[in-house]
Amino acid sequence: MSSLKSSLKKILLGEQGLVVIFAVAFVIVSLTVPNFLTERNMIGLLQSVVTIGIVACTMMFCLASRDFDLSVGSTVAFCGMIAVMASNVTGSIILGLLAALVCGAIVGLVNGVLIAKVRINALIATLATMQIVRGLALIASDGRAVGINDPNFYQLALSTFLGIPTPIWIMVILFILFGFVLNRTTFGKNTLAIGGNPEASRLAGVNVATMRIWIFTLQGFICAIAGILLSSRITSGQPNAAIGLELLVISACVLGGVSLAGGRASMSGVIVGVLIMGIAQNVMNLLNIPAFYQYLVLGSILLIAVTLDNIRSAAAGRRRG
Repeated sequence: MSSLKSSLKKILLGEQGLVVIFAVAFVIVSLTVPNFLTERNMIGLLQSVVTIGIVACTMMFCLASRDFDLSVGSTVAFCGMIAVMASNVTGSIILGLLAALVCGAIVGLVNGVLIAKVRINALIATLATMQIVRGLALIASDGRAVGINDPNFYQLALSTFLGIPTPIWIMVILFILFGFVLNRTTFGKNTLAIGGNPEASRLAGVNVATMRIWIFTLQGFICAIAGILLSSRITSGQPNAAIGLELLVISACVLGGVSLAGGRASMSGVIVGVLIMGIAQNVMNLLNIPAFYQYLVLGSILLIAVTLDNIRSAAAGRRRG
């Protein structure tokens, strides 16, 4: 009996345990929630997690290296604004997209330099840039939504391939790309090494500061992609868009097994974490649960995610001991 309990505990706390929990929850929801398994709802569910999923791809690297980025929501909104405004001013969607990508990378670069070179705590540095970047978005737009002049901009979100919206394909491609980077490249291995033991990584020849700068720059760049797609989907640049996104993304990553203590991450876990967050919101919407109560549920999910992370970390510590 004790060996059975031990095996169950090991499964539930491991990556395969998350998949089992997700599968069970999915079956229960499918059987109990009306219209959940319809094609329209499934496409809508995937579209609803595009922003969270895209940003989670690189938040995974931040968390795995013992850092985190609280400015992602502001960066998404700011870059979406830049894409729309630059496209309107220049008359070129391509130039607007490039301007947004450059701005996102610059925000990430600033975060990385503040954390890696100036040695400001990641919490304080990204909290500051979160406020600054959101302020820039509000100042640039005078606090109002900015309409899109060129209707072709809408096609970024409205176009489909094989019946599936383009943003979903972009999210899937980024999942595959960053899963490969994490598991098959030196960059991914060094990220996990830094999170596991920064000093040992430095002594082994890894340039820890440069790695952190690259991770945050990449985070800003990916936030720009998410911001562009979000602006296209909501048909305007919204300075107040993506408020609270950082908490949803971190919740999805931690729920997916990415350790807040660094050194542990998997793309498959992050994907499941993103889907769990999406299904939770989708089910609450289908059941017409008021938004006020949805905050309680999402906050509870974050607490559960952090608790599971603590249990996993404690179990890993006992195994090493």
